[in-house]
Amino acid sequence: MLTKRQGRRLLEWFDAVRREDLPGLHTLAAGVDRDRAAVIADPTLPWNSGVVERHVNRIKVFKRRTFGRAGFTLLHNRVLPAP
Repeated sequence: MLTKRQGRRLLEWFDAVRREDLPGLHTLAAGVDRDRAAVIADPTLPWNSGVVERHVNRIKVFKRRTFGRAGFTLLHNRVLPAP
């Protein structure tokens, strides 16, 4: 379903989940209903935010490593390289 970009089938899957007695998945299905369009679009469209997520992760890792030892100036210098 995900590798073949068939996001529309997710709705069928969530309907099947609602018919079963699986309370944990019922919560997941309810959360998906709140933003149904985005959930369907994610596995359907060819675009992704992988590059942005990589940079966000890099900054978070750096912040964790320097927690309590470095200030904003060092973070700024490490995240935004000098020209």
